[in-house]
Amino acid sequence: MRFLDLLRMSSSSLWKRKVRTFLTVLGVVVGTASIVVMISLGLGLNKSSMEQIERYGGLTTINVSEASTNNYAMAVSSTVSEKSKAEKNKKRLDDAAVEQIAAIPHVEIAAPILQVSVLAKYGVYECYMDIQGMSHEALQKKNIDLGQGTLPEVNSGALQLVYGNMILGQFSNTKNNASYWTNGVLPDIDLMKSPLWIIYDTDAYNQSKDGGKDGKVVAPPKKYMAQGAGIVAGDMEDYNENSWNVYCDLDALKAQLKKAFKNKPIPGQPLTPSGKSYKELYYTGIYVNVDDMNELENVQTQITALGYQANSNSDWVKSTKEQFGYIQAVLGGIGAVALFVAAIGITNTMMMSIYERTKEIGVMKVLGCDLKNIQTMFLMEAGYIGFIGGTIGVALSYGISIIINAIMRNSGSDMTSLSYIPVWLSGFAIVFAIVVGMVAGFFPSLRAMKLSPLSAIRNE
Repeated sequence: MRFLDLLRMSSSSLWKRKVRTFLTVLGVVVGTASIVVMISLGLGLNKSSMEQIERYGGLTTINVSEASTNNYAMAVSSTVSEKSKAEKNKKRLDDAAVEQIAAIPHVEIAAPILQVSVLAKYGVYECYMDIQGMSHEALQKKNIDLGQGTLPEVNSGALQLVYGNMILGQFSNTKNNASYWTNGVLPDIDLMKSPLWIIYDTDAYNQSKDGGKDGKVVAPPKKYMAQGAGIVAGDMEDYNENSWNVYCDLDALKAQLKKAFKNKPIPGQPLTPSGKSYKELYYTGIYVNVDDMNELENVQTQITALGYQANSNSDWVKSTKEQFGYIQAVLGGIGAVALFVAAIGITNTMMMSIYERTKEIGVMKVLGCDLKNIQTMFLMEAGYIGFIGGTIGVALSYGISIIINAIMRNSGSDMTSLSYIPVWLSGFAIVFAIVVGMVAGFFPSLRAMKLSPLSAIRNE
């Protein structure tokens, strides 16, 4: 018997028993939708968590800093020479360290970061902020979402700043100490059009205001002008990893620091045992981006082995994946119970079909129909039920998912989607429903094969 003939006979048999077929298909619909929705909740939670981790620093980013010093051990060192020796042997973040880390396999970029704390002033407003100097390539790699402007120009000669979207709220009025966090009103400053005065030597600035140091008058430090290059997208409610940062070109920041401090020690920079500054500027950190999220932990281990401190979200990502893996398994198991009940319904439907079509089966055997064809026909009927129910169940799942996500958004939740149904889950659910249907119909099909032709024909 041809395959198309079997297909036609199977569909015709199901169509003749509309009510029973509908109820059986309904069970598969409920079972499939239960599994898909339950798994989609686990996937949605995992997806939202990964997006949150991305906002807090990325999934392929490693922040490298100098290895922490055991301050207690340094304090109890018996001699000054021991302290100076430990300080001298400390692994510094310089250009050699950047090149060493960049040579590690799977490191896509290793870029130095020079961070300084400054005081920014505009009229009666002032703000203490941390400026991070990075190369243009590194700033591009960070994929900063700018709402206004562009990244700082290379070799422009002037200090251009990219402000985080929450920086403006940090400015306070020096006359009444009012700020966004006290009155909810942002200062009247256009960061893109209004240049700021930057004071690098904040100690000298504070001493000049307080009347000097050790009875000596301290002259106010020189101020340097900085122009706004761009502002991170978002307002005071939209937090991301760049919201509180201020970026600039690394070379421009180095030039400004050398002018501002000349022969004076630069705050945050290490000093020689005699208390003098080193000739070169050491970096505050190194920004490392890995080309594969799965290699993040391995690269981090290699950086640590070089004598540096490396921090990333790898532990957070790992624990989050494990946690939501358990959640998906539990939710999927709950949904599978409904599909198991549907499988029992399919088995019952097929058994009843065999009892009702006993004479038809006997005639087919007498006419010489192959036993395998008879089994295939019943398996196809069960597969039909699984396919129809699985397809409708997946469509229903998408509708339920849309409703769940709409409720979440209306509730003001930060989660972008509580329910997430990828394409592979839809395909898997339909195939799984077909397989469950055919497995449920397997034993009834064996019974149909074993029926005696003569007894089947005599059966009323």
